[in-house]
Amino acid sequence: MRKKLALAITGIATAFALTACGSSDPSADANATLDPANPVTIKVGASPVPQAEILNYIDENLAKDAGIDLDVVEIDDYVTPNTSLQDGTLDANYFQTEAYLKTETEEKGYTFAHGAGIHVEPMTVFSKTFKDPKDVTEGTTVLLNNDPVNQIRGMRVLEQAGLLKNIADDDDILTVEGDKEKNPLGLKLKDANAEQVVQYYKSDKSIGVAVINGNFIVQAKLNKDEILAQESGENNPNANFLTWRDGEETAAIKKLEELLHSDEVRAYIKKTWTDGSVIPAF
Repeated sequence: MRKKLALAITGIATAFALTACGSSDPSADANATLDPANPVTIKVGASPVPQAEILNYIDENLAKDAGIDLDVVEIDDYVTPNTSLQDGTLDANYFQTEAYLKTETEEKGYTFAHGAGIHVEPMTVFSKTFKDPKDVTEGTTVLLNNDPVNQIRGMRVLEQAGLLKNIADDDDILTVEGDKEKNPLGLKLKDANAEQVVQYYKSDKSIGVAVINGNFIVQAKLNKDEILAQESGENNPNANFLTWRDGEETAAIKKLEELLHSDEVRAYIKKTWTDGSVIPAF
């Protein structure tokens, strides 16, 4: 099943939480036997692309025989999936990386557990103005993600492309922009919410370069000819994974975690994203 979740999900009445099937008997015991004749529903919040697409593939092709039914809730931002998991509206979510979850946990006190990496969405540098990183001129405006984890990740891709230098783990655009050693071209570094970076890149002609998260690249169907540089997928620590409340890894969630790392899902990812914008992490 597929649903579209508004950004105001945190204001939804608690009745939604009461309908989450993670509390049903078959899923309450992590070692329970799942019955395909009586599947357990799991409500999973996910970014629309590729996470929700991967989950819907499982729901349509693998879940029934495994004794689970997925209620896939598409969420367009990076905040709601965790707040909704915390308040019980969701049974699990699939959208984030280890570094992002660590930062969110430190700031908000979440008590979550997570599975192994499922896929990587390489961070990519785009430009409509320049064809090669060497062509980027002094003072060009560069737009990055505003969340700290992905901002550092984005600046490292710019470093990989030769546009920035010596980026440290505790850097941000404010420290880097005015540092001539780190920013020899005097690039104007701006940031925005992840979902807005693509919008501004497509509509604002003052943006010379944009560093965009992989899932938004796929969703927006950006022109591959505009790619200046792309994060390597090899040994990439930024794999996305399934997350659930600590201590609530039910039989149904364990089964979903297993299916997410199946040969069928690996083949589906490779077949669907032949351009390398999404790659398996297992």
